[in-house]
This record gives sequence, C-alpha cells and structure tokens, in this order.
Amino acid sequence: MLILFVSNDNDGAARLEADLSGHSLDWQFSWTNRADVALACSPSPDVLVCADQIGSRRGLTLLDQLRGRHPDAVRILLMDAGHDQDAMQAMEVAHRVLPEPLDSLALFDAIKSVLELRALLGNPALKNAIARVGSLPTAPRQYLALTRLLRDPGASAASIVEVVTSDPAVAAKVLRMTNSAYYSYGREVSNLRAAVTRLGQTALCQLVLASEVFTTGKHSSDAEAMRGRALRISQLAGQLLPGPSADLAATAGLLAEVGLLLPPLEGGQDGGALPPPMAGAYLLGLWGLPSAIVEAVAFHQTPSRVGGSFWVTGAVHVAAALINGSEVDEDYLRTVGRLDQLPHWRALANVLPE
Repeated sequence: MLILFVSNDNDGAARLEADLSGHSLDWQFSWTNRADVALACSPSPDVLVCADQIGSRRGLTLLDQLRGRHPDAVRILLMDAGHDQDAMQAMEVAHRVLPEPLDSLALFDAIKSVLELRALLGNPALKNAIARVGSLPTAPRQYLALTRLLRDPGASAASIVEVVTSDPAVAAKVLRMTNSAYYSYGREVSNLRAAVTRLGQTALCQLVLASEVFTTGKHSSDAEAMRGRALRISQLAGQLLPGPSADLAATAGLLAEVGLLLPPLEGGQDGGALPPPMAGAYLLGLWGLPSAIVEAVAFHQTPSRVGGSFWVTGAVHVAAALINGSEVDEDYLRTVGRLDQLPHWRALANVLPE
C-alpha cells in the first residue's frame, strides 16, 4: 500500500514515516510539500493524506484535484483544531478529516474503517439484494441543492427561499415547524423568507432532508413517525460533537434509520435478512453522500467496528439508542473514554421536544 503525504510539516512527515516503519506493515510512504509533485505522483497512491494548507493552496482544493487523478484512493484531509471550515464540504471530497498534527494510530484507524466500509458496500450479496428491489427511494435533490447553495457566500436569501418553495409540501413543513412552540417564541410567522431566517440553516437542511427522504417508501402515518423520530435523533446527535462535526452527526443521525424504507432484503449472514443499517448505508452510498455519514448509518448499532476516537458513528449510536429506548453500548463508550458523559447525554435526550 502506497501512502502519499502532502504537507509543509517536514518533521511531522519524518515522524509519521518512522511510525509506519516501526509497525512492520507492507506500506510504502512518500512525502512532498509541493502540489505539482503530488499531482504528478506515479504509481497511483492507495492513500492520499493532505494538510489543510500546501504553500498558498488550500489542501481541500488540492485533494479534490488528486481525487480526479486517483479516484480509488482513500482520501484524508488534515485540519487544525478549531478551524471553521465547513466539515460537510470537506467530507464531499475526503473520506476522513483528521486533526493536525497527524497521529499514526489515527491514520491506521481511518484507513482501516474506510476499507471496511468499501468491503461492505462492495458485498455481492448486498448488491444483488438491492438490485432485486426495483425502484429505490430517489436521492434528496432539494437537500443537496440547498446545502451547496448555503455554502456559496454569494447566495441570497431569495435563492434559498426559491429552493424551499420548489416543493410546496416542504415549504408547508418549514412554516409548520417555524410556528411550533420550539421555534415561534409566541410570534406567528406566515412569510416563508422570515421562516427560513428563524429556523436557521442547519435546522432548515435537516427538515428538508427529512421531508424528502421519509415521504416515500412508507404509508403516510409510518413516514410521519419515522420523520419525527429521525429529527429527534438528528438533534441529539448534533449536540454530542463540537464544531463542524456537529453538522455531520446531525445529518447522519437523521438518516440512521433510512434502511427501514426498503423492504426486507435477503443476503445477510446464513442467508438471512440484511440488517436495515447495512441496506440504508448502501442506499446512501448510491446517493453519493459523504462516507462519514454512510459509515455512521452502517455501523451505528455496532460502533466498536469503527476504530479510533468518539466521532460521528459514536454520536449517532448514542443518539439513536437513547431516542429509541434501546441499550447504549457502554463497553464501547468506556473504550473511547466517554462513558462518564452518558448521564448528561441521557438528560439531553429527555428534554428534546417531541
């Protein structure tokens, strides 16, 4: 396995190379601090690790260019702690976002989990089972259009409202939520532009996504129940991680149970039914959602399968378990050093609005 590390940090690159050689792995390591050298890399690397800044060039931009040249490589972006970069934008390009300076164990865990997810989604039995379904729920186009628009600093409020009003059912739900006790503060809102402003970008995206995804595939009463549960899981998951990771956790939490939209699929172990999280993750992979979200949906019931520290999968596991009244994996939380926070998280779940 060839790892290409693109960074201005000479000392960090040397430490990482020494760590890798000390683990007796059949991995090769190549380092450069020049974007042009990285783009001309041959043979094709299996893993791309790119710092947040390479000279005068943003690491995210360079990683996107490298993705075009090496589409099958595992892509990892490094970011400084407290960086305000949009994590959702980064995760459209990178499979993982890790803190700088890079820790070798974190790199091992990131590569392992990405490869495991790829093996899951490439499972022939899963592909065949999905193929037999026929018509699948369509990708949430309105949500994808909205998230891209919100990342455009030149986007106007009118353009955001235009996206929301392209689906009258979604527009009605935005007005309904804005006038709920949780958001209204006793003041009625009948203007959609004012509703969008009051709701806020994150809540707006989650509501649009829930409306699009859970409108199809189930009877209306079932869809409404799933939508309500998904929004609560989303709200709680978003409170369990700091900074930009909160948006990733909220989106993954919203989609944690998307596999329930699909009929039972055979192809699991011993010829039995595939677990809904696996089927849901495959569906999200087809939609092209960020791999951190796909992974969290796939493994939120078995978070210990994802190595490393407490991140999106762990947050979705805790949130889904608390909202659904199921068991939280305390052994997992103990392993990642978060068991002491479980009472506080339970308290957060208990005060969420229905």
